[in-house]
Order: sequence, then structure tokens, then C-alpha cells
Amino acid sequence: MLTTAQALDAILASVRPAPTERVALSDAVARVLRQRVIAERDQPPFDRVTMDGIAIEYDRFAIGERQFPIQAMQAAGDEALALEPGHAIEIMTGASLPTGADCIVPVERVSLVDQLATIEGGYRAESGQFIHRRASDHARGTPLLPAGTRIGALDVAVIASCGLAEVDVATRARIAVISTGNELVAAGEPIADHQVRMSNGPAVVAMLAEHGQARARHVHINDDKTALRTELGQLLAANDVLVLSGGVSMGKADYVPEVLQSLGVEVVFHGISQRPGKPMWFGLGPDGQSVFALPGNPVSTLVCCRHYVIPALRKIAGMAAMTPQFSVLAQPVTFAPSLTCFLPVRLVSNAAGQVLSLPVHTNTSGDFAALAGTDGYVELALGRRDFPSGSAVPLHRWRT
Repeated sequence: MLTTAQALDAILASVRPAPTERVALSDAVARVLRQRVIAERDQPPFDRVTMDGIAIEYDRFAIGERQFPIQAMQAAGDEALALEPGHAIEIMTGASLPTGADCIVPVERVSLVDQLATIEGGYRAESGQFIHRRASDHARGTPLLPAGTRIGALDVAVIASCGLAEVDVATRARIAVISTGNELVAAGEPIADHQVRMSNGPAVVAMLAEHGQARARHVHINDDKTALRTELGQLLAANDVLVLSGGVSMGKADYVPEVLQSLGVEVVFHGISQRPGKPMWFGLGPDGQSVFALPGNPVSTLVCCRHYVIPALRKIAGMAAMTPQFSVLAQPVTFAPSLTCFLPVRLVSNAAGQVLSLPVHTNTSGDFAALAGTDGYVELALGRRDFPSGSAVPLHRWRT
């Protein structure tokens, strides 16, 4: 049986990158860049004034001059004027610095009477003050965003500033989330005492959306070999990624592995030395589709989705692997089985700036309600039994 690290490595080695497409910048939010974004111009592209006031020559102020005739007014977007010696130009925030000026005096330090600007007594000006120098943020040609960036609002501002109306992005993976089980009933539908609400599928779809995969569709299939073969065959042909929940253990009605293999899905592994989620199955379809069959217990489903499906989708989109995070256990934990333990936690911090994990023990791997309010889970290493309070352990947040 694979370790958790071996299982993740096997998945990442198997998935293939999505193709590239070009989209309008207005349609690029939450998509993944497939190009570098390079600065079109110096930023700022001119010496930019950062305060409403007057533009003067500092040397005149330094020798004691405090009154300056107003030559003109220059607003943001106006072409830069040439300052006449001994004069001032009334200037607005965002305007280009007038030629010959090297000091801005704020408007609240100046009185204007009959086109004569008088600087208040005792004011201390400095050469270059309130001037944002050309290229001081970055020069033309500077790489600003790398390929693999998931585009957010701040990235849109950068891309637009570089003059790009369109960008190359990864095509969205076609994803189907499949709930299996005769006992499952969707929310809003009548339910019998012997049935349970369908929660895994909607939760997986929601988790994918939180990680930028908002177009996954959800399907329910009963535990019937014929129905599974027919519907999974159709879904396999129409999608790049299948994420199934349930039907992968050793029960007589756990048909998923058998049906998938009959459809030409090659098993990469079945089973991981972890709790929860030990029966997880992963395979590759005949056309390279990634097929994840997650255990049906809700805690197992969500942990396996976050730990294996999300990193795979990031690689498919061309994103970098997530940066490892760590936390300190706020309480001692003992875990006897010879398995890796994925333990849900709530996060707090202390005055020393440490991120502390408070263990949240689920009653069983079906106790999904216990996950409400948790921030993620910690990974307790295989081969250890006791984890004292203060132990530093890997942290995996539900949301990244």
C-alpha cells in the first residue's frame, strides 16, 4: 500500500497539462495564466506628482523665496508644461511634473491671492518631495506576473496596466463529480428513514469552486453495475476529470473499481496508508482522463479531495505546487494505527506569532458535521504514536 507521499507523487506524475486558450481580460478572472506578463512601460511612465499644490524650483525656496507668481495650472492627463524661472505651476495629483520643477508644496501650505502663491511661514520643503519618479516602481520589460498565476483582481490591474486586452490561460478542465449509492437523496426531495441526504457530491463541487474550478457538474448514479457502466462511460467520454464518491471499498456493492477497469481505466493505485481515506482509488482513462474514486464516508471524501484532487487540478492548470505550511499542536495527540493520520483542526495564534492547531476529533469518518468551523487538517506522520503538545506538523488548509 502506498504512503500518502507516494500516492500524491503517483497522481502528479500521471496528470497531463490542459491546453492553452486566449480569452478577453474581462473573462480571465480565476483562470490560470499561461504566459508571463511583462511591463509595457516604465511605472510610473513619467515623474508623477503625488499631491495637489504648486510645483516650484527647490533652489528658489532654498535661498528664501516664499512668493511665486502662478504661471498656469496643470491637471492629470495634461502634457507637462515648462516652468518659467521664479514662477509656480498650480498642479494636481497624478499630473506629470513640469519641466524645470523639482519640488511640490501641498495646497494646504499655500495661500493663493491674485495669482500669487505665498508659502506659509516656517514650512520646510525638500527637493524631490511629493514626486513619484519615473520607473521607480519598475522599468519597461520587467516581468510582473509569471505563468501559473491564478488571476485575481490585483492581477487584472497589473495585466491591464501592461496594455493586454487578452491573455493566454489554461483551458478549464471538464470535471464531473459523481455520487454513487442507492441510499442517497438530494436536498429538497422526500426522504425515508433508511435513506441519507446526498452531501458528498455538493461538498466536493463546492471545494472545487473554492479552488477555482467553478464549472464542475454533479451527477448521482445508483449502485447498479449496468447503470454505472453506462453513465460512467458517457461521463468518461465527455470529461477530463472524474471525481467519484463511494463504491470503492470491499463491500459486495462496491462496483466502482471493477466498472472503471471494464471501461478501460487503468488503475494506478488502490489504497493509501492513511486514516481517513484508506480505500482511495486512482486511475487513468483511455484518453488520459484522471479518475479519482474517493471513499464514501464524508470526512474521507473531503480529506481526499483536498489532499489529492486539488493538487492534481493545480498541476493540470499549470500552477505551482502549494507552498508547504506548518502548525504547532496545541494539545497532545496519540494515534495508534500504523497509518498517516489526517486530523481536522481549528487554527488559533498566540502572542509569539505561532499558528496553533486545536484538534477536532470526529466521531467517525461519517461525522461531517464536526468539520464545520475547522480550518483544515494536520498530517501526523506514519510510524509515530505520540505527538506532544508543541509538535510542529504539516498543515493543509481547506481553502488556499
